[in-house]
Amino acid sequence: MTEGTTRPVRVLLADDQPLLRTGFRMVLGAEDDLDIIAEAGDGVEAVDLSRRLLPDVVLMDIRMPRMDGVAATRAIVDARLPVRVLILTTFDLDEYVVGALRAGASGFLAKDVPAEDLVTGIRTVAAGEAVVAPRILKRLLDRFADLLPDPSSTPPKALGSLTDREREVLVQVARGLSNAEIARALSVSETTIKTHVGHVLTKLGLRDRVQAVVLAYESGLVRPRG
Repeated sequence: MTEGTTRPVRVLLADDQPLLRTGFRMVLGAEDDLDIIAEAGDGVEAVDLSRRLLPDVVLMDIRMPRMDGVAATRAIVDARLPVRVLILTTFDLDEYVVGALRAGASGFLAKDVPAEDLVTGIRTVAAGEAVVAPRILKRLLDRFADLLPDPSSTPPKALGSLTDREREVLVQVARGLSNAEIARALSVSETTIKTHVGHVLTKLGLRDRVQAVVLAYESGLVRPRG
């Protein structure tokens, strides 16, 4: 950390495998702006430590004893703690990720993600943004496509509150584009897109971009194989 910078991001590691926690600690501990404040070996401990220590970010494994990552995420979000959850998963556990997103997780990454992407993901979530991995998300939604509503059905009333441009931006967000990429696609400034995204989240009562993506697919506004 250099003089004048903000405090480090406080991270709680939640994984039932000590060896993996050690690996994450080594990777994250090499970053001056990340501080590993505690480790949890199961979901119950993760929730308890979140309540007591109020980390900025919980790096949460999906499958853990006593309470899985989905239930732990839901408990943290329902308690309205100023704590954000970044889920780690493997491809064979896709169904859990959908549940975690619905529970209020701020994003998800694969467990074999490169170290630099993990670090960036934690910083992004800590800054109040969401981490959406487009290729993984598409794979998840493809698997559960049959559970999504027919796009010809009447969309939720909440979507009616959006302007045409806001709906257009929501579609692009759901496709995994960043603000900069959407700005280029629509030939407007990145600041304008950021404003539109903020309006979308406020009007739809959503916490972040991840929830916006889920709503866009669940409502039929965007289809996985569209």
